[in-house]
Amino acid sequence: MRTVCVVGASLAGLLTARALRAQGYAGRLVVIGEERHRPYDRPPLSKDFLRGALGEADLALEGEGEQLEAEWRLGVAATGLDAAARRIELSDGGTLTADGVVIATGAAARRLPGTEGMAGVHTLRTLDDARALRADLLRARRLVVIGGGFVGAEVAATARELGLDVTLVEAGQAPMAAALGPDMAAPIAALHERRGVRLLCGTQVAEVTGGDRVDGVRLADGTLLPADVVVVGIGATPTIAWLAESGLDLGDGVLCDEGGATSAPGIVAVGDCAAWYDPALGRHHRVEHWTGARMRAVVAARTLLSGGIERPEPPRPAYFWSDQYDVKIQFIGHPHEADSVSVEAGDPAEGSFLAVYRREGLPVAVLGVNQVRLFTRWRRQLETAPVQAG
Repeated sequence: MRTVCVVGASLAGLLTARALRAQGYAGRLVVIGEERHRPYDRPPLSKDFLRGALGEADLALEGEGEQLEAEWRLGVAATGLDAAARRIELSDGGTLTADGVVIATGAAARRLPGTEGMAGVHTLRTLDDARALRADLLRARRLVVIGGGFVGAEVAATARELGLDVTLVEAGQAPMAAALGPDMAAPIAALHERRGVRLLCGTQVAEVTGGDRVDGVRLADGTLLPADVVVVGIGATPTIAWLAESGLDLGDGVLCDEGGATSAPGIVAVGDCAAWYDPALGRHHRVEHWTGARMRAVVAARTLLSGGIERPEPPRPAYFWSDQYDVKIQFIGHPHEADSVSVEAGDPAEGSFLAVYRREGLPVAVLGVNQVRLFTRWRRQLETAPVQAG
């Protein structure tokens, strides 16, 4: 290959570019990024950066003096792809043709219809989002968070630490129930309530109220929650609209095999936009976590450079962590594949415990809450266990 183009200049794109160089690729390397920022770390945006403990320079993902010998095209979005020709159309009117293409365009935060252009209503996905939200929180007294996933729960925790009056509205049974399952999400709900967050679970939002600026959230039962700021954390959708006419197989993301290869030769996908086939689950799915991008970037680079000849090792179970208040939540595996879950160390009522999820007696997932050492042992066990086909 003489030219490889990485479309997406965030974590997954940067790590794949690094892996290409580390694996011996010495040709032309072009990195396209819709944002004007150099690659930065996203997990702190809802935590340390939001509360002012980290500055923008602390978010940099590139090492001091790091040289990838890449051409950076920042502030330019990819708007189309001809997969057969591997020709990329750009928002500045240009095109770029490559021998190999890495799709790493990530995902975009879902927004509530009718809130476009309303001041005080935020999503949190990018550095610019975090800048705007941090400025608003400094002037606010009342925050309503809609959605109790990772972003919603972390923003709620950070805002409480900043002294705001926080209400979290979640349509499901508890914050993070989709990720942890309802039983183990209950202790996370209790954690927030102990810290002063008002939780309204099993509750639907009817509308966000206000004129030019938000002043409240109306629930389906008519209850009005006054708000100076609203954060919408209702998930994200893969950024693949620009691939609609590409000829690639698409679903909930770019459909890939277990090595990141797409349906077109010379094109791989990695990160939040990529739905890799997981033999343990027997289906494609996206892994929207930092560790998943780190592990899969190396595999995708190898797949691209070998033309798919080198077959990857089976993917490790998905791992994520979340820091909320002074609590570290760690999780590995697939909770919805389990038929039982049991607490095997600590006590959920005391905010420190470890739970194991099993299917037919075999562990398929582990949750650790302030149990870093014990969780690390269990994580190693799950990552080295033989992959069972789904």
